[in-house]
Parts: sequence; structure tokens; C-alpha cells
Amino acid sequence: MSNDIDIVWVSSSHVLQRFDKPLLQYLSQSVTVAQWEYIADQDEGSSIDEAVESLDEYLSQCSDPVNLAGHGAGGAIALTYARRYPEKVRSLILLAVAPQPANTWHAHYYLQRQLFTISREQILAISVRNLFGEQPHNTTKKLMAVLVRDLEQFPLSHSLFKLVHLPPGGVDIPMMVCGSKNDPVVNLSALQDWLNWSKPEDHLWECPKGYHFFHYFYPQTVGAQMLSFWQQYHLQPRLKSQLLSPNLTN
Repeated sequence: MSNDIDIVWVSSSHVLQRFDKPLLQYLSQSVTVAQWEYIADQDEGSSIDEAVESLDEYLSQCSDPVNLAGHGAGGAIALTYARRYPEKVRSLILLAVAPQPANTWHAHYYLQRQLFTISREQILAISVRNLFGEQPHNTTKKLMAVLVRDLEQFPLSHSLFKLVHLPPGGVDIPMMVCGSKNDPVVNLSALQDWLNWSKPEDHLWECPKGYHFFHYFYPQTVGAQMLSFWQQYHLQPRLKSQLLSPNLTN
């Protein structure tokens, strides 16, 4: 990996990368972004420790500390990595990550399956509305299939029988936390709880709307906030950015 990389975006699964693409395209007009993707070993159980060590192997190619960023479970991996290897991370940006980082959409899915006597398909349809807002029927069906695949790939071992937990709180390095005001997964209460863990140099920002995948619907708005935070760490934009218009069915 080149030492010219400004940002490393941490992704928890291949199937969710499509929802990161508009934001990364926007950021790439101003800074150099590398994408790291967690790939589960088919012969071993997925785990956050395995993901962190795989990320460390990737980042070992870079001689200088990096700026890490990630959404949801990808953000949980980035946060865990920054706690374990703070000397290798310059700054951290988390999107839709709770102070208890294991509280991903997957945990909400399994909790609903425990609480409600409705079908798996109905819970998945509810999950689509929680994550993306109300969608046309055909789009909802496609997104349900995406969520099923993500449940098979993500690195936290949640299940119907057990929800895992990770150490709560922040990190010693500068950190920015972004969330959406209408995200049912990482809601306003969870976002505000970050203030109990924040340092003077940390920053909390709330997107007015966009549900759990707010960075997909508002890449320019979110990206501008991220660039403003990073500029404090000597990253200078190279090109003027333009608004992207994502399409859920692409």
C-alpha cells in the first residue's frame, strides 16, 4: 500500500460496499482513499479479533499512521483497531456506530427475532425500513436479500441465542462520530451518549435525516463534514467536489 494514502475506509462486508461508494467517490475528489474489506475465512468462524488482525496485516505496509473511517460494523472494526494499535492511527471517524460498538443493525435484527412472533421475512422487511426508510416493494425485496448475505459475512458472532458485546467508549486519538437523527439503530440517545466518552478534540455531528445509511443518501453533506475534520490533520482538498445522486436499485 502506498504511503500517499490519506484515508483507509474499513468495510465489514462485500455486499454493503455499494452503499459506501457515493461517499468514497466524493471523498476521492479531495483526498486519497484506500478501501479495506473484511473477508471471512470459510473454514473458521468470523470474529472481531480476526478482522482486526487482518486489518493490521494490511496496514503494516504503511510506514506512517493512517486516518481510519468506517460505517456500522466496519466502524466497529476500525474502533477496535484504534484501541489496540493507537500508535498506528492518526484519527478515527465513525459513522452509525454506538458507544457499545457491537450494537450494529445485526444485533437489532436478532433482538427483534427474539421479541416478536413474526416471520424472518417480516423482520427483514422491518430492517429495510429501519436502515433505508420506506422503499418500493421490489427494492425492499432486493435489499432484504442484501441483508441476508451481510448476516452471513459480518465479523460479530450475534445469533438468536446470544448477542455479543465489545468494550464501550472511545479512543485516545482524535475521533469524530457521525449519525443520523432518524436512525433507529444508532438513535439520538446512543449518539448523545458519545459525549460521555469524548475528549476536547473529538467531534459529534448529526445528519438531519437519512436513516442508518445516511452517508449513502447524503454523500456530499457527510463528506464535507469528514473533510473539515480531517483538514485539522493536514489533509488539503485537491479538487472541488460535486453532488452525487445515488440510486438504491443500482
